[in-house]
Amino acid sequence: MRAGFILSEVWSGLRRNFSMVLSVVLVTFVSLLFVGAAILLQMQVGQMKDFWYDRVQVSVFLCPPDSEATNCVDGEVTGDQKDQIRAELESSELAPYVDKVYFEDKSEAYEHFQDQFKGTSLEGTVPEDEMNESFRVKLKDAEKYDIIKETFSSTPGVEEVVDQNQLLDRLFGVLNIATIVAVAIAGIMLVCAMLLIATTIRLSAFSRRRETGIMRLVGASNTFIQLPFLLEGVIASAIGATLSAGALGLLVHFGISGWLQNQATGFSLISGWDVLLIAPVLIVIGVLMAGASSLITLNKYTKV
Repeated sequence: MRAGFILSEVWSGLRRNFSMVLSVVLVTFVSLLFVGAAILLQMQVGQMKDFWYDRVQVSVFLCPPDSEATNCVDGEVTGDQKDQIRAELESSELAPYVDKVYFEDKSEAYEHFQDQFKGTSLEGTVPEDEMNESFRVKLKDAEKYDIIKETFSSTPGVEEVVDQNQLLDRLFGVLNIATIVAVAIAGIMLVCAMLLIATTIRLSAFSRRRETGIMRLVGASNTFIQLPFLLEGVIASAIGATLSAGALGLLVHFGISGWLQNQATGFSLISGWDVLLIAPVLIVIGVLMAGASSLITLNKYTKV
């Protein structure tokens, strides 16, 4: 009997304040959409880091002819210098950090240059004998790049040491900033949602002040009086959270797994399964947000 009465009160409140309830649904939808987008973006950044950091290399470029680098004052790298650099890369001191070492000669460097700039104005602009020879070093831990740089930055015959991680760090830095912006917007929207939920509950309690007054006279408890109002906010917020999860699922399915995956072949992107993982999180956030906001308001306006 009590359950039936509470459910009827919840339905009556949702129907009476439909426009406000709809506003709660929409603002919760938008705010949790940003929260979900931020979580998915960080998941994608993590996948990209795992993929690229496992493949990046440190390039120890050797002195070409006519280089102006400090270590190249004696001209092009000599055979003895190359042997010394290789021996140091394969030494026991660097063994804990170096996974593989590959030497790229001028002809290979020239082929890679031609392939990279094929069809552009740079194709064929650098002759083969002016290309840099280099040692390509794959590290066991990509974050230990500084050890290789410190070891070879002043070595005769080495023009420069280049770490591909530096380029990736810039990319991931931009993505992390985008995540922070999304979280900031989501935080503002969540505050707006809580304020709107509080306003909706307060209006609902005011419109039914006569019923709650009668319930007080017959000895109804705080919980019994407040529960219908609490459920109204929770239901509206849960609907908004579910809609945000559904929108993210559609976006990932058609935009990322569909279109973007065909354009960015070669590494994995987030999928619908990732959305399924975060959907319960979004719903829990929505429910807790609505519950906290409703309780604070109800304790002020409907307390016996």
